[in-house]
Amino acid sequence: MALNKSDLVAAIANHTGESQAAVNRVIDAMFEVISTNIAKGEKVAIPGWLSVEKGHRAARAGRNPQTGETIQIKAANTVKVSAGAKLKAAVK
Repeated sequence: MALNKSDLVAAIANHTGESQAAVNRVIDAMFEVISTNIAKGEKVAIPGWLSVEKGHRAARAGRNPQTGETIQIKAANTVKVSAGAKLKAAVK
């Protein structure tokens, strides 16, 4: 079972008494701010809950699983998400 964005918006709206449209705008704005700051290389942290930061994966050699041929995998930027203490405690 997964909670999609529509379900999340409805649950938050129900919990806060705000309209679903208002909650949807806030969630969209939150992810826009997070993605903008991550793209700049800044870490976004919500203490106790989670932190999100830009990571980097170096270039490396890999194998094509169909042919076994060695291939070169390019370096890539990644996103690192870490759970905070409150989030970890909530799932224990």
